[in-house]
Amino acid sequence: MTSRIVIIQGHPDADPRRFCRALADAYAEGAEAAGHKVTRIDLARIDFPLLRSQEDFLSGSMPEALVPAKEAILEAEHLVFVFPLWLGTMPALVKGFLEQVMRPGVAFAYGSKGFPEALLKGRSARIVVTMGMPAFAYRWWFLGHGLRGMRRSILKFVGLSPVRETLFGMIEGASDDRRRTWLDRMRALGGKAL
Repeated sequence: MTSRIVIIQGHPDADPRRFCRALADAYAEGAEAAGHKVTRIDLARIDFPLLRSQEDFLSGSMPEALVPAKEAILEAEHLVFVFPLWLGTMPALVKGFLEQVMRPGVAFAYGSKGFPEALLKGRSARIVVTMGMPAFAYRWWFLGHGLRGMRRSILKFVGLSPVRETLFGMIEGASDDRRRTWLDRMRALGGKAL
């Protein structure tokens, strides 16, 4: 069975040598080879403003540059977010993107009893993060706080489930063999649409 997958490349640097880009490409290769439909969204190549008021978030119009991304997310069955860990969490570009596209009426709706209704149910997600520290240190010592916040307060809040994580630590010092192993892992995940 094929899936519609959206890969959101969240590295703010458009340099093609960034390892996040290789990871996203490997996932896409595996997915496409298995017959899945893949749409890519490269945040470094999209110019959009940050939200600056609650009024903009609630009733402002989405920037035209993000409408194709919103439509791709609404059509997707699986979302993949790829980004580097910056200051313990996602880069500001990723957060700004999520604030723009995960708006009321798109990703959730305010219910009549005060509880929001998730509008993206039936979709799954994977968060892929690179970091300079060992991944186990981020999970155990720092409690993975940035990823927990993204998973629980954004992705699950709008209905995405399950939300899986893949962390790659010690990126700067990784050998070519290690990087090839990681890329193979991403291809395998892409082939399974996980």
